[in-house]
Amino acid sequence: MNSRARKFLSYYKPYRRLFIADMFCALAVSGTTLAIPLCANFVTKNILGGNTSDVTYQIYSIGALMLGLIAVHTACNMFVAYQGHMMGALMERDMRSELFDHLQKLSFGFYDEQKTGQLMTRITNDSFDMAELYHHGPEDVVISLLNFSGAFIILFSINIRLALIVLLFLPVMAIYATHFNRKMKIALRRSNDRIGDINAQVEDTLAGIRVVKSFTNEETEKRKFFHENDRFLNSRRDGYRHETYFYEGLVGFTHLMTVAVIILGGISIANASLSLPDLITFLLCIGILIEPIQRFGNFTRLYQEGMAGFERFMEILEVQPDIQDSETALDLTHIQGNVEFRDVSFKYKEEHDYVLKNISLNIKAGEYIALVGTSGVGKTTLCSLIPRFYEINGGEILIDGRNIREITLRSLRGSIGVVQQDVYLFAGTVVDNIRYGKLDASKDEIIDAAKKANAHDFIMSLPNGYDTDIGQRGVKLSGGQKQRLSIARVFLKNPPILILDEATSALDNESEQAVQESLEKLAENRTTLVIAHRLSTIRNARKILVLTEGGISEEGSHEDLILANGAYANLYNVQARM
Repeated sequence: MNSRARKFLSYYKPYRRLFIADMFCALAVSGTTLAIPLCANFVTKNILGGNTSDVTYQIYSIGALMLGLIAVHTACNMFVAYQGHMMGALMERDMRSELFDHLQKLSFGFYDEQKTGQLMTRITNDSFDMAELYHHGPEDVVISLLNFSGAFIILFSINIRLALIVLLFLPVMAIYATHFNRKMKIALRRSNDRIGDINAQVEDTLAGIRVVKSFTNEETEKRKFFHENDRFLNSRRDGYRHETYFYEGLVGFTHLMTVAVIILGGISIANASLSLPDLITFLLCIGILIEPIQRFGNFTRLYQEGMAGFERFMEILEVQPDIQDSETALDLTHIQGNVEFRDVSFKYKEEHDYVLKNISLNIKAGEYIALVGTSGVGKTTLCSLIPRFYEINGGEILIDGRNIREITLRSLRGSIGVVQQDVYLFAGTVVDNIRYGKLDASKDEIIDAAKKANAHDFIMSLPNGYDTDIGQRGVKLSGGQKQRLSIARVFLKNPPILILDEATSALDNESEQAVQESLEKLAENRTTLVIAHRLSTIRNARKILVLTEGGISEEGSHEDLILANGAYANLYNVQARM
């Protein structure tokens, strides 16, 4: 058994008692289904044939038995329908939780290559398809096999020649089913991919709806969506066509079997080689064969959908996080805040060029360092390496003299606060978003952090103050207000190392001034690395590093770099003329 098969079966383990009960009920359903034609045969052959002196009593007795069988059949079917579905839902919850947990462990490099909509599809649609297979699959297989084999045992016991005629249909049906089963698998996999593309398109458009409307590109977005929607429709059309051929073809073969039995059975009755009660029982068993064939068809569909979902599910689970704690990693404690790069090199992919090459720098605890340079030279990348959002290709990064690879990710990232230009706020209230910096913070701590971030006054002016709902991604707030909430969040976290990634570049002058004051308060007594777009905001930095494609080309104070009349002076003069 390969690893994927073991993984597939492992989800039954927590619910094995429920699974056993479900299978027992499935066996009971199959057994009662087969018993009813035998009861009918007994009534028609023995009682109505005059083989008993007390016909009425026998009929009532068999009738009572059949009612009991129906009661058992109904009760077991109800158990299978409810508890079986609940077992599937519980397993779906477990798989969805495991996948979501795994996604939390994957690095930025993984998400750089993925579409959010595709990942959402794997968490929602694919896990549902797998749950349906986990629940219905074993039931359909057990009931189908027992009903099918049981019906054929009864058929052979009644008339071998007629049973062999029915049996001759099976190889043809198997070849037919295999052909369309393969086509169904291809169509279902394509359909799952297409719905992921639709989700990705919807997520992309709705997340950027303000940009869409500002450029009046609604029609463009509709065309893109309609294109993906039509591709999905085409894939579903193929799936439904092959599914129809599969199901209806099998049912057609079953009807052909019934016609063959009626004709040949009638001839046998005329020749006195078959009795009428046996023919009735034979036809009832042919009717029983229809259900396992339909169940088999249903299982085939569930299997294709579920296994297609499982393959997509495993594709994510088998992605190993490229950034993990080493076995000897220890928590970072009593942090001073010294940060050192030693000959660090980095590129996003092995086949790509280096973004950073042989970078060395030393930032003392409590220093305020600014990083400047033209777009694309790697300023944000350099800062992303400190919390190990990406893994370096060469050299080492140290905090307080310890290699960050020897520090647990949780304690490393817990010691670093990041304020970015593109602020992300979660749907919810103001207090929920600030508390994200420290989940056990009291209301007083949250208010204090908001005051330090110059956010308290505007928060109190909101309709419900700290309990105001700010909408998806904080759409009800201005850019400056959102930025101050993100700063309050970092104040609450209270990290010894701070990274400010062009935190004021997208703001108007008034908002920039308020946010800049907040940032200056936040940077006090912390090791601070600032990525600056507006050079006027970092004139007071103790040290300014100028990053170019060749590495760190200049460093010094604002005045020293202006006097050097190099790359920094050119950047500053260009901005001064704007």
